[in-house]
Amino acid sequence: MHVEDLLRLEPLDLTLLWGSPPLLAREISGVTATDLEDPGRFLQRGEIVLSGLVWWSAADEGAKADRFVAALRDAGAAALLAGEETHGTVPEVLVDACRRHGIALLSVPVHTSFRAITDTVYLRQWGDLSRRPADHYALPENVRGELSRLLADGADPDTLLTRAVAHLGAPPCYVLSATGRTVARTPAAPPLPARQAARRLKAAAPFAAAPASTTLRVDPDASPYGQWFLHLPGPVDAPPRMLHEIAEVFAQYRQGLLRRRAAARVPAAELLDLAAAPRPGPALLPAALRACGLPDHGPYTVIAVSMGAEEGAAEAGAEALDELLRHLPGRRFATARLATGGAAAVIATDSGAPGAEAPVPGAPCAGAPGAGAPAADAPGAVVATLKGLWPTLDACDDATLPYGGISTPAAGPQELNGALEQARYALTAAVRAGSADGTAQLTAVEDLTTLDALLAGIPADVRTAFGVHALGPLADGTNPSHRMLLETLDTFLAHNGSWARTAEALHLHVNTVHYRIGRVELLTGRDLARLDHKLDLKAALLCR
Repeated sequence: MHVEDLLRLEPLDLTLLWGSPPLLAREISGVTATDLEDPGRFLQRGEIVLSGLVWWSAADEGAKADRFVAALRDAGAAALLAGEETHGTVPEVLVDACRRHGIALLSVPVHTSFRAITDTVYLRQWGDLSRRPADHYALPENVRGELSRLLADGADPDTLLTRAVAHLGAPPCYVLSATGRTVARTPAAPPLPARQAARRLKAAAPFAAAPASTTLRVDPDASPYGQWFLHLPGPVDAPPRMLHEIAEVFAQYRQGLLRRRAAARVPAAELLDLAAAPRPGPALLPAALRACGLPDHGPYTVIAVSMGAEEGAAEAGAEALDELLRHLPGRRFATARLATGGAAAVIATDSGAPGAEAPVPGAPCAGAPGAGAPAADAPGAVVATLKGLWPTLDACDDATLPYGGISTPAAGPQELNGALEQARYALTAAVRAGSADGTAQLTAVEDLTTLDALLAGIPADVRTAFGVHALGPLADGTNPSHRMLLETLDTFLAHNGSWARTAEALHLHVNTVHYRIGRVELLTGRDLARLDHKLDLKAALLCR
């Protein structure tokens, strides 16, 4: 689809404000909606940019519009579609900036929604399945034509799957996500719990070697967390090529869905940027929440994840988190990468309408039949569900350990900053615990009920600094005498300050224990008869 094609669509009623023929002939690769002053880092080459111009006011100088359009040019945007609703018209300074930087500019009237433009672009990009020569296909021509129309009309995945296998006798059939979530199923297929489905996928044999059941990948290029599978649990009399064509139909459906979800991540990133700010404007967070399809009232739960520091880990984290949260029945959420690394999501933990969690039109409902997760009617139930699903997420990729941290509920928008900090703290604790024993970890703030767990969330360099300063000369582990004193201190604290039990545990005379603890007190400046000093030194030992 090209920019000029948008102008030919009468229902959109777009107006060309500026654009030369070569610019209008540019091919559209996708859509991004944004009102950031500098949206460059969120754009992909060839995208059209939808903006309501909230970032601009009549008092602004032309330089602000110039910077915005320059960012579009540097990112390789195909065109700018500017909404008229905010200012009643598209400012002339923006027209001039687009002319200077070579960006086609179209105005969007008040009665045309950005959603309508996004749907139009992506439905066109899915294309017609019947364009290739007929001898390339095993599916009957009438089936291909019907599936093509269903894709173009935005049919739900259940309908698409049911019609795709109808000519095979309507066998039980599923499309499953990598974590066992049911994306689609035919009427003959009973609900399949997510854990059971994940086990089936893990045990699935190659296509040709599994006559009793068939499982094949929908999109071989998808990541371990974003993969879908066509699964027929019983025998089916169909050539492999035909089933691969059905899988290809869902690959096209999935690609369109991913493009739309990518567009939805732009307002989600803006929301998380605002949540990370200590004092955002009182009206900014509610507006950002509404832009993500979330309520502007609480409660909310924030979850942060990390897949490591390798290139692409943040994107993998966002994809894994998005897949995980789609197991929550009826939950609305917004997921994006964090500017500081990793990914995070804001979850509305009220009783939102089922399926409303996704600002992406046509996204599968997280509470659809076969989702395999219990209803989550309270923040505590959300945490329990996520913890139950974490091992399944971990099993998607043997080469990566996912770590996550979950906040306590935030009562309203202004508490999101604290909730995000809590989630990051719990994530740090999860990484530390998981790195120690080589396991994936999901830690909630409510799990931090011991001193050791609390300290685990503190950054490593802060822990080290505290240990060095609290222990003083004893922190020098190269000194044998100091190592001996630290062992005595650790044992003394572990036995609640009992001289006799410490002596027994270390096979020493009680007087020797008194002498060593006296040396510890002298070198650290602490009095181990005092509870607060005992806690200080216990924390210092845990921070080593």
